[in-house]
Amino acid sequence: MLFEGYTRPYARPIEWPRLETRPIDWEDLLYTVGQPLVALYYKLTLNPDIVFQQPLPAGPKILAANHPSTTDPLIMTTLCDEPVRILITESVFTIPVVGRLLRHTGQIPVVRENGRAAFDEALRRLKDGQTIGVFPEGSLSPREGGFCTPRTGAARLALLTGAPIIPVGIHLERERLRYGAKQLDERDEPIRWYWRGPYAMTVGQPLHLQGDIEDRDGVYAASERIIQSIRRLAGESEQRIANRSRIPASNKTRINEWAQG
Repeated sequence: MLFEGYTRPYARPIEWPRLETRPIDWEDLLYTVGQPLVALYYKLTLNPDIVFQQPLPAGPKILAANHPSTTDPLIMTTLCDEPVRILITESVFTIPVVGRLLRHTGQIPVVRENGRAAFDEALRRLKDGQTIGVFPEGSLSPREGGFCTPRTGAARLALLTGAPIIPVGIHLERERLRYGAKQLDERDEPIRWYWRGPYAMTVGQPLHLQGDIEDRDGVYAASERIIQSIRRLAGESEQRIANRSRIPASNKTRINEWAQG
């Protein structure tokens, strides 16, 4: 011992700061990667025409649109910066690649005869602060044009959560649709892809619904209010496409270049 009587001081162990590791949200990660690709497809293959009557509100909300084509759910995701979980018929989830992408990005399949499961999942997402997308017609719009009788799911979700309904009116040129079918449980589910041509959306002002969800007549009235708003906005989208068709070709080129950024 070099120094007699020396006592070594107590050495405290070094306390390293703990690094908190959060689990990866694969749904949001894949959505974040995939959404710009959808937006690129929208710009390159369609003639986009989107009008917002006012900025979208923050927080959970319900995007409610008419449904002229199977392409609509993909294009709906371009309306928000945050992820949108969309209720989509189960037949689309059986399409190779597309179905897997939909599932892994948190989209919600609507199974025939078991719509309650999709409703409950949408309700859970809204209560968790997320945005969802619905098609109140419950299926593709009539092939000849117009609208189906609305279902009540969108109105009931809004009444249960207080989330605003954001009506969206879509219009496209039906003669450009490509028709097909997907066999599911020994029945053919119609599919309509829209590859090229003008695709217009008008995003309306929020609808704030109030009432008793047990009031059946009130819920039906709220559903009718939603579809009428969508119908009016789709008419505005149709008018813009009609106006563009009357613009000289040289001006159309400049408008398309502006729309595609």
